[in-house]
Amino acid sequence: MQHTDTHGTARAVPATPLGLTALAHRVALTSGWVRLGLAWLAGASGALAMPPFGFLPALCLALVPAVWLLDGAATASSRLGRRAGTALSAGLIGWAWGFGYLTAGLWWLGAAFLVEADQFAYLMPLGVLGLPAALGLFYGAGFAVARLLWSPGPGRIAALAFGVSGAEWLRGHLFTGFPWNTLGMALGQNLWLMQAASVVGLYGLTVLAVLACAAPATLADAAGPARRFGPPAAALLMLAGLAVGGALRLPAGPMPEVPGVRLRLVQAAIPQDARFNPRNREGILERYLGLSDSATAPDSQGLRDVTHLIWPESSFPFLIQRDPQALRRIGGALPPGTLLVTGAARADEPLPGERLRFYNSILMIGQDGIVGGRYDKLHLVPFGEYLPDPIDGLLRALGLKQFVAVPGGFTPGEARERIPLAVPGLPPVAPSICYEAIFPGAVASHRERPGLLLNVTNDGWFGDTPGPRQHFAQARLRAVEEGIPLVRAANTGVSAVVDPYGRVTGMLTVGAEGVLDRHLPRNLRESPPYVRFGDVLFGWMLLGCLSLAVAARYRRGRAQPRGASM
Repeated sequence: MQHTDTHGTARAVPATPLGLTALAHRVALTSGWVRLGLAWLAGASGALAMPPFGFLPALCLALVPAVWLLDGAATASSRLGRRAGTALSAGLIGWAWGFGYLTAGLWWLGAAFLVEADQFAYLMPLGVLGLPAALGLFYGAGFAVARLLWSPGPGRIAALAFGVSGAEWLRGHLFTGFPWNTLGMALGQNLWLMQAASVVGLYGLTVLAVLACAAPATLADAAGPARRFGPPAAALLMLAGLAVGGALRLPAGPMPEVPGVRLRLVQAAIPQDARFNPRNREGILERYLGLSDSATAPDSQGLRDVTHLIWPESSFPFLIQRDPQALRRIGGALPPGTLLVTGAARADEPLPGERLRFYNSILMIGQDGIVGGRYDKLHLVPFGEYLPDPIDGLLRALGLKQFVAVPGGFTPGEARERIPLAVPGLPPVAPSICYEAIFPGAVASHRERPGLLLNVTNDGWFGDTPGPRQHFAQARLRAVEEGIPLVRAANTGVSAVVDPYGRVTGMLTVGAEGVLDRHLPRNLRESPPYVRFGDVLFGWMLLGCLSLAVAARYRRGRAQPRGASM
């Protein structure tokens, strides 16, 4: 049996597969649907490294076969030419790998299509399979780029880190961005390992995760001990260094608290199919008011112990701003000195000839029932809160509409940049609604340093699945990147208060109904390096991977006999 290596040179492969080297050869020699199926399965296994499982070795099970599959991606006969054919073969492997990874990691999206099954169930395949298939193209491009930089030995690990990490960054930015379950989250959910995000951010963690988890692929190389064992040993040392550095960064005790602030987060756990039904308006309002004033201890005085009451995203199945009676009830329930900060839909008065514009907002309501300051969501969810231009007219003509039943969809806020929200009694607030919290570097103003990250969300769309837990894990990492505490109120899990090191000081889990009373931790006095430099350090890491891959390929080319195929 022969195998064409990464430079097109035929070499013998043992007919009987014995050991890791033979296994790598057999994986590299697969072709057709077997190759794509193996890539899909490898990618799917990587989802176990994501929250809520957090099994880091699963990313090794995903990336090591990916390296071996790319070893066999050389295409001897292609009308496109050898290099183009090889890149196309690698791209197909990458697409199948990404399709598997995202299908296994995002299957819970299907729950949203069943909330109003009569309207959306038929579209479930588009969300559960169509979205992963489309996003898999990013991985296809990343694998193709990596294969063009390929060379036998450790250099190909750097090539894969460059291609995949660059593709992940593009996935998080192009077409409004969707950085959900970025590979760096494999490191970004462990308290010690996540501290590195304060320096390199989520995308920097992605580079480190790919380098560490793809490195064991060299154990199968037919090379000397240094080239075989060096990369895995370096990966273990790197992970140990990150863990030790993270442990040393954490203070021994809790963070100091902001004086005079007592928060109460309400998690009403209202079923999603009842939440937006206007017939339930009275019951929903009563439920929030009742929970808000509940006693949590024998000496508790309910709301009289609270300075800031926080309700989740879209708490009302009606426009609270246009309901004076409901505002009076809320204002009457608030003791002196207590302020309600709540998620709510609102509408602007339209100009003559214009349609009513709706916003997904955070509102402040005081004791008098008067609505104070507000924040309008800037980064809306495509297909969830609006249909994207310029195809919205076509989609509506086909009978499609966004999930949230708002005529014409939501309108994004008019602010061009994030500026802190002034909430009486609190330090400057960096507000975000729902999945706005998953975008690294985009949750807070870096001109005026906020004192807390406030995230309100409604994860009831996705039930008791990994989705809400993944959402919380990503929001939690923003606290570490920014060095700012996170206060998060959800309709149903995960509501929590997180200090600027990512330590959870209190939590209400998925499905729990109740309130969470906590003081507000202070932010870090000095901004972490990620706040000061953003993704510049990630860019240098990419450049380092590119340099290592190019240098390895150049050395391999110099060492080849003259006339050998490249």
